[in-house]
Amino acid sequence: MISDGYQNNCMTMANALFSIEYASVYNSVMKTRVSNSIFVGEILGQITMGLVCDYFGRKVALVATTLLIVVGSIIATAANASTLNGMFWMIIVARGIIGFGIGGEYPVSSTSAAEAANEAAQSLRAVLTIMVTEFPLAIGGPLSISIFLIVYEAASGLKHMSTIWRVYFGIGCVFPLIVFYFRLKLVTSKLYKNEAIKRRVPYVLVIRYYWRRILGTAGSWFVFDFVTYPNSIFSASIISEIVPDSATNLLKTGEWTLLLTSLAVPGVILGAYLYTKIGARNTQIIGFMGYIVFGLIIGCAYDKLVKIVPLFVIFYGIMNSLAQMGPGCMTIVASAESYATGVRGSLFGFSAAIGKVGAVVGTQTFTAIQTNLGKNWTFIIAAICGLVGVVVTFFCVPKLNGEDLMDEDARFHKFLVDNNWKGAFGNGEDTDSTIEDVEKVDTVVLSSKEIANP
Repeated sequence: MISDGYQNNCMTMANALFSIEYASVYNSVMKTRVSNSIFVGEILGQITMGLVCDYFGRKVALVATTLLIVVGSIIATAANASTLNGMFWMIIVARGIIGFGIGGEYPVSSTSAAEAANEAAQSLRAVLTIMVTEFPLAIGGPLSISIFLIVYEAASGLKHMSTIWRVYFGIGCVFPLIVFYFRLKLVTSKLYKNEAIKRRVPYVLVIRYYWRRILGTAGSWFVFDFVTYPNSIFSASIISEIVPDSATNLLKTGEWTLLLTSLAVPGVILGAYLYTKIGARNTQIIGFMGYIVFGLIIGCAYDKLVKIVPLFVIFYGIMNSLAQMGPGCMTIVASAESYATGVRGSLFGFSAAIGKVGAVVGTQTFTAIQTNLGKNWTFIIAAICGLVGVVVTFFCVPKLNGEDLMDEDARFHKFLVDNNWKGAFGNGEDTDSTIEDVEKVDTVVLSSKEIANP
């Protein structure tokens, strides 16, 4: 997951660098193509790997995503062609491959983390899931900017710009390679062994049973990514426009961007804490309200705030921090905990993919909004999106209280039984059971609380 934070924030500084080094070619159209390529890859990766991790297992999908990120990073680092346009198209393809890999990480890493935490420490499952998914994703932002600044200084600034971005992209190989060995040794969770559905998946029944939750997790993720990703990718461009003499001073732009991305990290820790106190739905609502409050403050007072750069960056950072605290953390938790094990990866992947559609739409329209409506409107629209997010969350996201994931499996089993589905559960390792077997178990529809307190 740290690869997602790193790779997306790569473009934050790479966009600023490319605009200086390749100004004649790297216009707004090419910038949008390069930025969006990773999102297109992520959408395909999230859907595909969500299905793969349900059909073939979490381990197979994790190894595949790791290899894709490594291969894509190598191609991006070595990008070359007879023309600059050709080179950028090679980068677009490479970042699409990276996107496919890191997109697959969402459903695979998050479902694996939730299932492992459910077995090891159920009461801390959501906190552990957040700390091994959203937290490294958020850390990837400031880490990416920090690495850029180190490489920038080591390469003597603008004297060797090609070296800077190639080394910067190449370092993206390191993070997936670190975990590759451990993924090869990954043990399949008991939940997946017992609850996998590999044949005759009842997708029609799945949609009937989960349609409201799908609308909640996918809808809130769309709104979050629509605002967050373009604001993240183009944050350096925003800062370079308001900080004096920073248009050609990447060091100054990078320093302010580092502060901005760092302010989002405490929000993840706060989100993990609030989940244990008020639950996922309420935490997500508070986060979306941060868009409303700070989006309106920055948008309505934009012309005055840009003259006070530290205050602008702090307000901007607090808005991002509240977003990470709310939908940033809770979209992952809600998508991992709202669905039965047999379809968890697929529905998580679908929800995340809809989120990345929001990122593509937001990135595609960001420049147009600035040009046609004014720079302040990007923040006012963020406030409007915050209101939409509150409504979607309130009506469609379930109240998650940290119950055993097996309880949701039991309820889903009962629904399948009531609708005459004939199929088998299990991943083929001597755990297969038919729906008739499930019917024979009197306690299958009892929650863990009911079993503990008959």
